[in-house]
Amino acid sequence: MDTLKGKTAVVTGASSGIGEAIAILFGKEGANVVVTYHSGKERGEAVAEEIRQMGVKSKAYQLNVADEAEVKQFFAEVDAEFGDFQILVNDAGINGSNIPVEDMSTEIWDSVMKTNLYGPFFCSREYLQLKKKYKTYKGSRIINVTSIHEYVNVPGNANYNASKSGMRNFAYTLALELASREMTVNNIAPGMILTPINEKVIDDPKKLAAAEAIIPFHRGGKPEEVANVALFLASDASSYVTGSTYVVDGALSILGPNA
Repeated sequence: MDTLKGKTAVVTGASSGIGEAIAILFGKEGANVVVTYHSGKERGEAVAEEIRQMGVKSKAYQLNVADEAEVKQFFAEVDAEFGDFQILVNDAGINGSNIPVEDMSTEIWDSVMKTNLYGPFFCSREYLQLKKKYKTYKGSRIINVTSIHEYVNVPGNANYNASKSGMRNFAYTLALELASREMTVNNIAPGMILTPINEKVIDDPKKLAAAEAIIPFHRGGKPEEVANVALFLASDASSYVTGSTYVVDGALSILGPNA
């Protein structure tokens, strides 16, 4: 239970779903955890409190990752409170719009791209500025939670699909830039995970049954199953793993466009 003992992690979008599962697992494994939330203050504070009960340090911060100024201020506050940290998990994101490109407004396009793609860029850049300040690149980790839609596309979600494929290539480029300093950058691409972002499917038994019938595992994934992969990528066990995407989808993406 001490895989991450002595380390500190920042997990964006950690008040629910996959981010929450990652934050809690990291706390169980001995890490101090910075939790961010966008609007769910009560839930964000509850996650931080649950982690503190494990005997490690944790604090919740409100953060809109799409706001460059907020991200800069957030990292300044984390630096003042926690100092150097070793793990950044870019999990905060929003779902697609289910609107064809011909009908999609620029505002709707931008809302998804700013959160899902600009957000990880803003956070990673500020994190790297801290790494430069402390001169502690080696052994540090950036983990992006993307989606199988980084390469499996569905109509009506061009903004979401583009943001996730952008995250993939952003991470791969960053992995090359940081390889000589032995700092790793990897993606986790979940399929259908039973989290609030999929509530429209989860709350409708017929839709859920239809969706799960397509998945070769015949069930949706659990947030904890994604968190387990994040733990590996955050740990010393993944010291030579970088520029990769780990798919967690019960073999759904093997079906290709039909997924």
